[in-house]
Amino acid sequence: MRRFPAGVAVITVDLDGERLGLTLGTLVSLSLDPPLVGFAVKQEAALHELMRRAGDFSVSLLAAGQEGIAQHFARGVPPIGLWQGVEVLDEPGAPLLAGAMGWLRGHLLAEHPAGTHTFFVGEIDSADPGPSDRPLAYFGHAYHGL
Repeated sequence: MRRFPAGVAVITVDLDGERLGLTLGTLVSLSLDPPLVGFAVKQEAALHELMRRAGDFSVSLLAAGQEGIAQHFARGVPPIGLWQGVEVLDEPGAPLLAGAMGWLRGHLLAEHPAGTHTFFVGEIDSADPGPSDRPLAYFGHAYHGL
């Protein structure tokens, strides 16, 4: 599957002020009516249980040039340093990363065990375009702006 390029997104949650974010290896459109997406989160990830408890989430669809943000949320930064130097939009709810290609807000509908991961299904409540029209993709062990 590493030979198949994928868009890069960061999923975030906020539960009573506890905020976490994680770069996703999977984000797929499942349905347009109703608008559904699917994504997998490793069961050992700190975000996994917080996602289950929060129920609501945000997704920032990263743009070309946001490789540093993708790496930051992919490497498991301790919670105390997770948001240092990361620009977010001033909106309520789970954080939206500034400069992204677009943003999704949604809520969980279902979860399915999938090996070492859980595959979550979420319904999208809102979708907004960002300032960039150039996506960030992951291919061949590297990030690439398209």
